[in-house]
Amino acid sequence: MTTTSPARTRLLQTATRLFYAQGVHAVGVNRIIAEAGVAKATFYQHFPTKDDLVRAYVKQQSQLQRATAAKLPEAAPRDRVLAIFDTIGETGHQPSYRGCPFVNAAAEYPDPAHPVRQAIAEHRRWFRGLLRDLLTADRHPDAERTADLLVALKDGLFVGADLDDPAHRTLIRDAVTRLLGGAARAKAPA
Repeated sequence: MTTTSPARTRLLQTATRLFYAQGVHAVGVNRIIAEAGVAKATFYQHFPTKDDLVRAYVKQQSQLQRATAAKLPEAAPRDRVLAIFDTIGETGHQPSYRGCPFVNAAAEYPDPAHPVRQAIAEHRRWFRGLLRDLLTADRHPDAERTADLLVALKDGLFVGADLDDPAHRTLIRDAVTRLLGGAARAKAPA
């Protein structure tokens, strides 16, 4: 069932908080039901399995990131790419930051064919496509490859964000700027 009801909303909010703080497999359905204040039958009415709830969590996280990207100020494509990575830098240094929800969930669902991993893959395709489209609009000479590199950079930033000194955020802008200009410099005559 995909209708939005107060109970479904509470279940998803509770699961989001617990999954992000403690990990998907560490949190049981009974705990989610108890903390959301719903009946077990209500849970299973909305989410036939825990994996259905996890998939809904991943999709919701994707929708939130898409909304964040859509809210970025209108700017030149290159400036929008830089703004996306500035947001990543800010996110990774929040006190409540516990890693990338997609990377965290993927670590707990290693099978690429699993529906949760498929939802993660869908999000990653969207993000890569967003970057590729911005790079293409900016007339970047190798938008496809640079989008791949930027996705790899994003993954590294999210994984390392809580490991590194917050002062390293300046490295984010430098890394993105080098990737955006690197292909053009590499193709220029020597």
